[in-house]
Amino acid sequence: MDNPRWGRAAAGRLASAQQRLQRAKRRSKNRDRKRETMAARHRKIANQRKDFHHKQARDLVARYDLLVVEDLQIANMLRRAKPVADPDNPRQYVANRARAKSGLSRSISDAGWGRFISILRAKAEEAGRAWIEVDPPHTSDRCEKCGHAAPENRVTQAEFCCAACGHGPIQADEHAARNLLRAGLALHAQAA
Repeated sequence: MDNPRWGRAAAGRLASAQQRLQRAKRRSKNRDRKRETMAARHRKIANQRKDFHHKQARDLVARYDLLVVEDLQIANMLRRAKPVADPDNPRQYVANRARAKSGLSRSISDAGWGRFISILRAKAEEAGRAWIEVDPPHTSDRCEKCGHAAPENRVTQAEFCCAACGHGPIQADEHAARNLLRAGLALHAQAA
C-alpha cells in the first residue's frame, strides 16, 4: 500500500491553525485554546501515522517469516544540506539543492521511517520471525545479473538499466528490493 502522507494531507489545516495561533494575543485564554487546537491536529496526524504503521507491520509479519530491511541512518538523511562556499566569490555560496533536500526530509519525516522500522522489528521479534538489517551501500545501483555497481545504472529515480550488461530497463525499487533480499538471505545463511 502507498504511503498516505498524513502530514502533507493536513498541511493546509495545520498552516491555518498556526496562523490563528500567531495572531492571538500572548498570555490570553484565546491563545491557549488555539495552542490546544494546534496540538490536537498534530496529535491526530501522529495517531493516524502510528495506526497505519501498526497495521502494515502486522500484515508483513503475518505474511513473511524473514524480514530484511536496509540499515538506514535516518537521522543523517534528515540533516539539512550544508552550505558550500563559492571559491570565486567571497561571502557567496554555491547552489547545493537545499530546497530539494528540505522537501525530501519533510517526506521522510511524514512517512515516519524510523518509527515504522522500530514497530516492525518489535512485531517480528514478538512473532518469532527472522529479522535482518542489510548495509545500504549499492543496494539500489548494483545489477542483479552481473554485479556491476555504478550510479549510471540508475537512469532515473524510477528506472534501472545496467550500463555494463544492459539488463533492464526495470523498475528501480523492485530491483533494489531483490538486491536487499539477496543480501539478507546471504547474511541469514552465514548466521545459520
